[in-house]
Amino acid sequence: MTVGAHSGSSRVAEVRSAIGTVPARPSPAWFRALMPSITDIIFLLLLLGLTYGGLQQRLLGDAGTGWHIRNGQHILATHAIPHQDSFSYTMPGRPWFAWEWLYDLGAGIIYSRMGLNGVIFFSALLIAGVFAGLFRKAVARNRYPLMAALLVILAIFASSIHFLARPHLFTWAFTLIFWDILESASERGWWRRLYWLPVLMLVWVNIHGGFLVGLALIGLYFLGAVWETITAKAFEERAKARTAARKLEIAGLLSFLATLVNPYGYKLWLHIYGYLGSRFYMNNIQEFLSPNFHGAAEKFFAALLLLSLLALAVNRSRLRPSHLLVILFSVYTGLYAARNIPIACILLVLTTTPLLAGAVERASAAEELAPRARALFLRWKNFAVRMSDMELGLRGHILPLAAVALTFVVCLNGGRLGAKPLMQAHFDGKRFPVAAADFLAPHDIRSQVFNPDYWGGYLIYRLGPDYKVFMDDRHDFYGEPFVRDYIKVKNIQPGWQEVLDKNRVNWVLIPPEWALANALKELPQWRAIYDDHRAILFARVQPVP
Repeated sequence: MTVGAHSGSSRVAEVRSAIGTVPARPSPAWFRALMPSITDIIFLLLLLGLTYGGLQQRLLGDAGTGWHIRNGQHILATHAIPHQDSFSYTMPGRPWFAWEWLYDLGAGIIYSRMGLNGVIFFSALLIAGVFAGLFRKAVARNRYPLMAALLVILAIFASSIHFLARPHLFTWAFTLIFWDILESASERGWWRRLYWLPVLMLVWVNIHGGFLVGLALIGLYFLGAVWETITAKAFEERAKARTAARKLEIAGLLSFLATLVNPYGYKLWLHIYGYLGSRFYMNNIQEFLSPNFHGAAEKFFAALLLLSLLALAVNRSRLRPSHLLVILFSVYTGLYAARNIPIACILLVLTTTPLLAGAVERASAAEELAPRARALFLRWKNFAVRMSDMELGLRGHILPLAAVALTFVVCLNGGRLGAKPLMQAHFDGKRFPVAAADFLAPHDIRSQVFNPDYWGGYLIYRLGPDYKVFMDDRHDFYGEPFVRDYIKVKNIQPGWQEVLDKNRVNWVLIPPEWALANALKELPQWRAIYDDHRAILFARVQPVP
């Protein structure tokens, strides 16, 4: 037994020596400039797949993109940020918090020059940049590219549930940037970087309500620093933690004050509190419901959750308080609402990858493991170091830059490269009432039409600005009583006909599979005047004024 153990240790030593003494040959400059890195490949696959491939239609899978574009055009035309609604006939002139106005403005500008192709292109550019940047950050922190690639792939597939041309994509990007600033400040003492947070918050608060995530991250790192101040044994560690807590407190306060710099001031906070604090909204709006793990994307999220739990299990004594808090925050938010899955994935990849890499590092030197197991982990470690050095050394990014430039030219040219069409972004006629809108326009039906909330944005985009919808997906604007009435009609609950009468509805445009469609077919005061098996339009026999 003694001889075998000594022999195994010798073999490990030989392997360690052989692998560790092989000098890394520097790559030529032209190779580093032209060779695509894994980061480049992730970026290219996402960008090209979402702009030219079959994933393009996914980005226009939410009708809300339509009203964002039209609102941006309205801002351009009036040179003013809207404070009242102009899209519905049920709530004309009602105060409206257009809290994503800056995104709308950008979408309006892009649409005016490139059409829907441009909106798709810039949305795909954001998604590709976020996940390519996520991989790069993960590799830079843990030096294990294959492990980082696995977790990022899981995050991409899990986040695909919200691959939509909507302003929440900026929240993904800001989350990655905020985490990087907070981590570099708390880990390396780069405190001056914290003062970028309030500056970035000025933009974030006017683009998307997800700015709350940024404040939450600052708060989590602050609590982590306070935790270390209380539990640290060495004086130097306590002093460092107190400094971190003080710097984070100042950055958090300035960032909060920056959120007040919006067109609605402090009233935006009151509006958000009323919206997110409503149990009715949380229980009835689909994106606020907990994820259904029977779905494909949710299964990838579940796999990422399991790996995160594994990382916690093997690093219980080595976990920084701030990282533990971020992981717990990510798990809770991802399980609470499906819309939070992408944010949870980004944070879990950033915090979990180094923990799993640390487990491999310790296993490569663990004396309690069998010699062959240690040798295997040591080979993995050294291979990962060489691979990460190559990955981080490839900085040319020629192919991604060329793809972005080419796609930009294609969008400016109406989706064509020369005479060959490459892009033709459009709303899917199988999901939205595209043909029905063709019927509505020439018949001069512009108001008093009941429609599903998830069709409202498309109708605003397609038939606006003269067409006014019954409702769209701005549930916070319409208010809980109105949304309750909408659900009452949709589900033909008692009193549904009174709701139609109260709102002077003369037409009903809905999917034919709705129970409401069958109910209207049985009522003599309604008759179907259009049906394309995707949408059916009913007209009131005796219209109300």
